Amino acid sequence: MADRNFTSDNLPQYQGNFSENAFWRKLKQMGRKAGTKVVYYALVLFYTLKDPATPMRYKAVIAGALGYFILPMDMLPDILPFAGLADDWAALIAAVSYVFTAITPEIKEKARVKLHAWFPNIQNPDLGDLQ
Repeated sequence: MADRNFTSDNLPQYQGNFSENAFWRKLKQMGRKAGTKVVYYALVLFYTLKDPATPMRYKAVIAGALGYFILPMDMLPDILPFAGLADDWAALIAAVSYVFTAITPEIKEKARVKLHAWFPNIQNPDLGDLQ
């Protein structure tokens, strides 16, 4: 079973679970339940992964975090109210913290645009440190 203390060292073990199709499917399924901040962080990581300027060591961590996010049965199954996404959120935060220097204003803007497409009625959502 997974280690709840996500770090740049243990996240890459989940990168084999990442696929672009599964990522979009998970966001569409869980987006409303997860909330705007979780969706935004996932989108920021996705667009950072896709950026050719992102170093490979960062891409491994991002793919691992997103791979863990995609897993339907992880430490806390996503079907559990509130708690089910806590471990996914921890993985996303750990990855964002590690790759923070690769997250450009353009990447954040792409993520905000996509977020507003899915949550058109949100007014100034709390996006944490990534605003």
